[in-house]
Parts: sequence; C-alpha cells; structure tokens
Amino acid sequence: MKKPKRASAAKAKKGRKTSAGRSKAVSGRLTRPAAKPLRRRASRDAGASEARATIRDLRAKLREAQRRVAELEAAADTDFLLEIPNRRGFERELARAIAYMKRYRASGALIVLDVDRLKPINDSFGHGAGDEVLKAIAATLTRQVRASDVVGRLGGDEFALLLWNLSGTDAKAKAAIFEQAIDELSFTFRGQHVTAGASAGVALLGAQSDAGRALEEADAAMYVRKAHRRHEPRIRLVSN
Repeated sequence: MKKPKRASAAKAKKGRKTSAGRSKAVSGRLTRPAAKPLRRRASRDAGASEARATIRDLRAKLREAQRRVAELEAAADTDFLLEIPNRRGFERELARAIAYMKRYRASGALIVLDVDRLKPINDSFGHGAGDEVLKAIAATLTRQVRASDVVGRLGGDEFALLLWNLSGTDAKAKAAIFEQAIDELSFTFRGQHVTAGASAGVALLGAQSDAGRALEEADAAMYVRKAHRRHEPRIRLVSN
C-alpha cells in the first residue's frame, strides 16, 4: 500500500512542475510585449508636450495681437500733434461720462474753446508756428484741470474740456480762467512777439444730457463769446 502512495506523490509533484512551467510561460508571454505600450506612451507624451508648446505659442501671439489692437485703438482716439484725445476720443469720453451721470445722478460741464487768432499766425509765420501755439495751449489747459477731467482737440483750432462736478457759476468762472491763461501766452516768431487768444462756451451736463446736443450748445455759446471779444486786437506783432 505504500508504493501507490509514492506514485501518487510523484505524480502530484510532476503536476506541480507542469503548472509552474505553464505559469512561467504565460508570465513570459505577458511581459515580453510590454515594450510596445511604453513606446506608445512615450509617443503620446511627446505629442502632448508639443501640443502644450503650440498652445503657449498661440497664447503669446494672441496677447501680442491684443496689445497691438489696443495701441491702434488708442492712436485712433489721440491727436497725433498734441497727444490728447481727438474728436473721436473726446466724444467717446463724453458719452461715457453722460452715461455715468445718468446712472449715478452726477453732474459736470462741457467747455468748447476756440483759438481766436490762429489763422493770422499761420498766415504770417507758417503752420509750424501755429503748431507751437496749439501745443502751448494744450499744455496750459492740461495744467488747469484735474486728473479726472478730459482735455481734447475737436479739430483745427477748437478744443473741448469735460469737467466733473461743477455748477453753472463755477463752470463759467473756469472758462474765464482758461481764456485768461491763453490770452497771457506769448510767442516769438521771426523776431516778433505774438499773442494768441481764446473764446470759451459752456454747457452743463447732467442726467438728462445728450452728448450731441451738449456739444452744439457749448459750440453756440462759444461763438456768442467770440463775438463779444471781437473788439480785442486780432494779433499783436511787436518787433524786438
């Protein structure tokens, strides 16, 4: 009875060896092809890295394009000679200000100012002299206002100022100050002393204002003021 037991034990041992061999074979078959998934993973990683680099490059180009668009928009709204808002830029600021006033019940004033004697200066001394006068006037007006106010050039010899939180009396007083400051400017062209001058008209701004009508009102008031100043000397030329 012992011999059959030995045979059974040997058979069981042989079975275990066979199973182990099969397991190793299966294990070998499973591990050998692992190189292909690694290559595919590396390829996917390289593709993802390239995609991220492309996205970064596109974002950088987009930021540069947006910066350029902002520069062009600013240039379109700015007077190239005086570096203050041109008519387009000023009218945009005026529309924004009136929208704010309508929402928050704020107030302000619009002043349109026309240089009285620019044409005789241009005719006598050339447009370079006229440009110098315009630059001095723009600088003078800018010094006279607050940072929240806006000084713009509507075109030619006409300026506009958007002033916040002024009563009618204060706005007219401010317009008189602008006129005086410009009247006091003195220039020397070809050995001759030259003075300019300015006439200012005022329109009050509030919740009921309209940008177009306000400009028309201030412009009309400016021409009335200019008619009152016609008795003053057109241009003074005094030789050195």
